[in-house]
Amino acid sequence: MTDPRLTPLAASLPDTVPFVGPETQQRRMGRDFTARLGANESVFGPSPRAVEAMQAAAQKVWMYGDPEAHELREAIAAHHGVAPEHIRVGEGIDGLLGLLVRLTITQGDWVVTSEGGYPTFDYHVTGFGGRIEHVPYAGDRVDTEGLIDRAGWAGAKLAYISNPDNPMGGLHDAATIRAMIEALPAGALLVLDEAYVEFVPEAQLLPIDAEDDRVIRLRSFSKAHGLAGARVGYAIGPAPLIAAFDRVRNHFGLGRIPQAGARAALADRDHLDHVVSQVAAARARIAAIAHDNGLAPLPSSTNFVAIDCGGDGALARRVMTGLAARGVFVRMPGVAPLDRCIRVTAGHEADLDIFAAALPEALEEARAAP
Repeated sequence: MTDPRLTPLAASLPDTVPFVGPETQQRRMGRDFTARLGANESVFGPSPRAVEAMQAAAQKVWMYGDPEAHELREAIAAHHGVAPEHIRVGEGIDGLLGLLVRLTITQGDWVVTSEGGYPTFDYHVTGFGGRIEHVPYAGDRVDTEGLIDRAGWAGAKLAYISNPDNPMGGLHDAATIRAMIEALPAGALLVLDEAYVEFVPEAQLLPIDAEDDRVIRLRSFSKAHGLAGARVGYAIGPAPLIAAFDRVRNHFGLGRIPQAGARAALADRDHLDHVVSQVAAARARIAAIAHDNGLAPLPSSTNFVAIDCGGDGALARRVMTGLAARGVFVRMPGVAPLDRCIRVTAGHEADLDIFAAALPEALEEARAAP
C-alpha cells in the first residue's frame, strides 16, 4: 500500500532500486560468496596511508567533518591543476548525480543516455520528474553520435556518458569526447562519468578544461583508490555550476574519516600504480579463463571484463545464477544485446581460481537448461 502523504510524483515511482547488493543476495542464500567479483570494487584495497589516515581521523569522529571539505578540494584541485572553485566533493558519483539532476531537471525535462547504461542516473532523473531518451549501444560501445543527435531533437538538458564505459568496459578516445562536446546542442550539458579513468593512460584522455561550461566531469575514489565503502566522489566543472551545488547538497554528508582517507589516497601515487598493474594482470587472467571456456572477453579499460556467453540474455542469466550457486558473485548488463554478457571484476588470484573452477560447471548447467 502506498502512503497517502507521498507527493503525486513519489507515489507514481516504481518501488525498485538500481542495484541489488551482494549482501542482499547473501541473506537470501543464507551464506556468503566465496569470490566477490560483481560490484567493480577494488579487492586490492586502499592505500595503507589512507587506512592510517582514517584510523587517526576516527579518534576525532565525535566532530562533524568539514562541511566545505576544504583540504580535500584543495588537494584535488592541485592534483588536476585547476582552481578549487571548479571542484565539488560529494558522497560518491551517485550522490553528485542526484544533486546535478536536482539542480537542472524539473518535471518534463528531457535527458539522453544509453540503453543499458548506468541505471543510477536514470533513477535520479525519474525521481525528479525528468523524461529519458535511451540510445542503444552500437557494437558494444556507447553511440556517441546517436546520443548527441537524440539530445538535439529532444531538446535534452543533460547528455550522460560513462567513459570508460560501464557495463561493457570500452573506451572512447579524447577526439571522440571532444567531438561530442563540440556537437552538443546549445544549452545542453555533457555529464561525463569518469569513474574508471585511473585505469586509462593519461595520454588517451581529454585534457581537463574546467572553464568549459558544456561539460561536467565526475570522478571517484571508489574504484582504483579502493574506497568504495567510504563514498567519496568529486565533480570538475564550471565555477557557477559547481557553486550551485551548495544550494542543495547535504553540507555534512561527507564525514571526517572519508575526507582524511581520500586526501591520503590521492597523495599515494605508488599504491595507485600498483593497483592499476594488478588490475591489468587480473583482466588478462579473466580473458584467459573466458577463452579456455570458448567464450569471448570484450576489450576493457576498467577494472572488470565483460564476457560474451555466446547466447542471449537468458543464457547469460543462467550462467550468472549458476556462478552464484557456486559462491561466485558477478553481474550482467540489463538489456539486450548487452545482456548476452556477464561482467567479472578484477580479483586476486585466489578469487579468479574460484571463478575458473566454477565457470565450466555453470556454463554446462546453463546450456543444458530447457
